[in-house]
Amino acid sequence: MLKNLKEHLQSLEESHTGLEVRMSRERLDEILSADFFEIGSSGYMYDKKECLETGVVLAEMKIHNYEIYPLSNDLTLSTYFLVDTTRNRNTLRSSIWKFIDGRWQLYFHQGTITPLQLNDFIKTL
Repeated sequence: MLKNLKEHLQSLEESHTGLEVRMSRERLDEILSADFFEIGSSGYMYDKKECLETGVVLAEMKIHNYEIYPLSNDLTLSTYFLVDTTRNRNTLRSSIWKFIDGRWQLYFHQGTITPLQLNDFIKTL
């Protein structure tokens, strides 16, 4: 069960960071919960309305070392290392996913720029 949840949430996370969803207001609206908020790698906070109206960064990104930490039956924390090849930077990411109306929705997201490279990060695990 936990393995299936991890695979499902990772798939949602990959779609959330992928260009196809980021370019589609409708798809992004579907993934983000009504109460979604984010602390961006810029240090600024955004809510769902801002993400949908002003858009999100369009960049080629790849997720590594995706892990989940269930907090309750309908709430899960996920963490991962993200390589952004468009902006040539790496970030440590965390998300909180909530099971709402029969599906998992992104409730919170945070990105923190890190000087670590993927090989450095893997060595620290």
